[in-house]
Amino acid sequence: MKIKTNICTIVIFLLVTTLLYGQDSPPVQVYTSKDYGAESQNWSIDQSKHNFIYVANNQGLLEFNGAKWNSYPSPNETIVRSVSVIDDLIYTGCSKEFGYWQRNEFGLLFYTSLSKLLKIDFLEGEEFWDIVSINDYILFQSLKRIYIYDKTNNSYSIIDSDTNIYKMFKVDGSIYFQETRNGLYKIESGKSILVSNAQLLKNDLLVNVFNHNSGNLLIETESNGFYFLDNGELVKWNIQDDRISKSGVYRSTKLRDGSFILGTRSDGIVHITKEGEVYNYINTLNGLSNNTIHYIFEDAENNIWLALDNGINCINFKSPFRIFNDLEGRIGTVYASAIYKDYLYLGSNQGLYCRPINSNESFKFVEGTQGPVWCLKEFKGSLFCGHNVGTFLVNKDSASLIADIQGTWDIESLNEKDNMLLQGNYNGLNIIEMKDGKWQFKNKIEGFNVSSRFFSINNNQIFVTHGSKDIFTVTVNNEYTKALSIVKDTLLGRGLNCSITKYNDDIIYAYKRGVFKYDLTQEKFLKDTILSKLYSPEEYTSGKLISNKGSNILWNFSKNNLNYVTRDNLNGKSILNKIPYSSEFPKGLTGYENIKSLKNNTYIIGSSNGYVTIDIDKLEEKVYDISINSITNSSIGDSAKYVDKNLESVFENKNNNIEFSFGVVEFHKYLETEYQYQLVGMYPDWSNWFSEPKVSFKNLSFGDYVFKVKARVGNTLSKNIATYSFSIKRPWYFSNMLIALYIIIFLLISFITHNVYKRYYRKQNERLMQENHRELELKKLENKQQLMRFNNDKLRQDIESKNRELGISTMNLIKKNEFLNNLKKELKNVSDNNNKIKNVIRIIDKNLNDEDDWNLFEEAFNNADKDFIKKIKSLHPTLTSNDLRLCSYLRLNLSSKEIAPLLNISPRSVEVKRYRLRKKINLPRESSLSDYILEI
Repeated sequence: MKIKTNICTIVIFLLVTTLLYGQDSPPVQVYTSKDYGAESQNWSIDQSKHNFIYVANNQGLLEFNGAKWNSYPSPNETIVRSVSVIDDLIYTGCSKEFGYWQRNEFGLLFYTSLSKLLKIDFLEGEEFWDIVSINDYILFQSLKRIYIYDKTNNSYSIIDSDTNIYKMFKVDGSIYFQETRNGLYKIESGKSILVSNAQLLKNDLLVNVFNHNSGNLLIETESNGFYFLDNGELVKWNIQDDRISKSGVYRSTKLRDGSFILGTRSDGIVHITKEGEVYNYINTLNGLSNNTIHYIFEDAENNIWLALDNGINCINFKSPFRIFNDLEGRIGTVYASAIYKDYLYLGSNQGLYCRPINSNESFKFVEGTQGPVWCLKEFKGSLFCGHNVGTFLVNKDSASLIADIQGTWDIESLNEKDNMLLQGNYNGLNIIEMKDGKWQFKNKIEGFNVSSRFFSINNNQIFVTHGSKDIFTVTVNNEYTKALSIVKDTLLGRGLNCSITKYNDDIIYAYKRGVFKYDLTQEKFLKDTILSKLYSPEEYTSGKLISNKGSNILWNFSKNNLNYVTRDNLNGKSILNKIPYSSEFPKGLTGYENIKSLKNNTYIIGSSNGYVTIDIDKLEEKVYDISINSITNSSIGDSAKYVDKNLESVFENKNNNIEFSFGVVEFHKYLETEYQYQLVGMYPDWSNWFSEPKVSFKNLSFGDYVFKVKARVGNTLSKNIATYSFSIKRPWYFSNMLIALYIIIFLLISFITHNVYKRYYRKQNERLMQENHRELELKKLENKQQLMRFNNDKLRQDIESKNRELGISTMNLIKKNEFLNNLKKELKNVSDNNNKIKNVIRIIDKNLNDEDDWNLFEEAFNNADKDFIKKIKSLHPTLTSNDLRLCSYLRLNLSSKEIAPLLNISPRSVEVKRYRLRKKINLPRESSLSDYILEI
């Protein structure tokens, strides 16, 4: 029987879990042990007046400044079980140890052991699970004692217990605690006073004690729920939810709005209204990283912090966003949504799903709609579903196919003809109509076959685009049966994820280059400068614009923002609004973004694994402060040292590596914090925005600097600019003494250099003068040489002239003598009776031996080669005049035959003379006489 009961309990629990599967939950920021750099198990959480978060961890104390986690080891290497921020001190308790942490001038925490100062003798194995402050007292609770520390006189007192002290509670300035098996006690004047020993309070463990509504104590037990203590009697506060008791409540807290958060051992947290109704369950199915809750804390901005058995979670309860995560992937990527007859419909890539509005029921699949749903539109009281297989008519959790034209992208009404609807399909444009009270397919608009994902109607003109192709203007006949003309717009560009929609009766086309509005008078699209501000090159992701029926809001999605345009009620001007949309935000498929109004100013946005709801009324632009958390500086190769950030510092020149850590204390999951810095003295301009909460500068040169940093949380700039001024000393080789020495050395070097250069230039001038003089001498010499060359040329020309004259003279003599000899020969053959011929022969002989011819020749020869006769005479004095004459002829390189007429002898006689001449000059036989004569 017991087994059956357990099985039923499990089945009921699973059914409840399934029923609540997929409920909308606030954003949950998950911090793992890897994020905060310590052990996974955490026990307690508190917050300082600067909004820093402090967590008691198995490894020590954790500090979170909104940008960075810092971990401080436990003072005695035991688990830190409790933490409480009191004034400017952070008190912690662990095993046989409690004390406080305070910040030094470097921004770091250091620990002071209060228990050692008080010289407390602890019980064996005593651990401190809670720390509470009241007036001038701080109470430290272990399982056997409560230590009451008096801050005014540094003394303490102890409240002992025979049984375990399970928990301690602070209620309106009073301290309560439970002794197991004894009841509920109150501390007054340092003594414990029994409040109630009701059997329930002795047998059950208490979770918390509150002052609620009537002023009576509201006591929460682990196993039996809530009870009011009214005049000593316990009165049950009924909360109809068995799941709470089955989950095992371990911690709870009362929020500032009067509601309660209960932390369970195995099922996350439960949010209960102040009236006692269960509002929400949040566990690992919808965001938490672990279901075992060790501590719950509400921070200054109403965020709920959870110390978990594995990790730390922060829930943004006041966030305008609520998340529905389809963790099992049953629904898929949501392309469309609608509210119809108290049902919420989701159209996804997997089909159509629905559930009753304002219900925690799981979404139900609408049978027959398997496949992508492209649109959900309501017309004339009917809900239409544009589907991959055609068009469905939806009624609650069922749907019927009314037009099996494949791929219905969108559906729009034909102006006043509400009984006819225009739908864009894969094959172009089609008409459905209501006939005899039923919606049915009417006809296709013939002549246009382009896939029509986006379209807008203006009388008989239909503007169409597929989303990544050109825009067409299709003019149809009055019956909407045929396309009369199709015009492709070649002036407008086209781009990926473009769209056409109608907004405030204007047809607008949008893509990455902006938003264009159709001008009826000019019959073309003109750029709208105001709406085009929706797009910027660095933010653009999709040109899809969404304008819901009956709404004056135009929506657009960009990289980091959800943008929407509204109209000013007074002047009708468009107002651009931006909602920060961080990278962690659940997003839908690019180009298939969708948003739909739920109620009032709450909207539903389809995502890739469910949807997000946003309440615009809850949006607020809170301005945050930025602060510099720590500063370190170091030299190359040395470890960094922390710097007092409250004082201007002057660093040694070698310590010129500086790192700044800064941050904004904000804990919203879907708000991204970015930073921008300026280092005056090095970088005159502000840096680009970046997300890392630190920046370092390496090898800074000496001088004065001012570091400035500001933040941008979402789209809102920080309230302040954090600054820090510092200087880097000049290096030793730039000290005043050395600079003076450098100046002296410089002047000395300049003086020496001046003199060296002066001397150098003087020598250069002298050298130049010498070179100039040398050049002048060379010029003169060249001129002389030139003159000599001219003279030599003239002499050569004279010699050549003389040689020519000598040659001519010689040739004339040869020819004359040859002529006379020939004449003489001829005359000798003539008979001479009267001796007249002999007289002629004598005259010829006289001319042949004419001394004048020789003198003339000798004179010409001496002019041509005047030194030859002298030289040969000096060499051979025995030579006769005839010998000299033969030498002269040989000098002219004449042959024996040519010499014979000149000497008026035969060539044979010339050879004899040559032989005799060789003898006279003693010329060897192997030597040539002519060569010898020529070489003289």
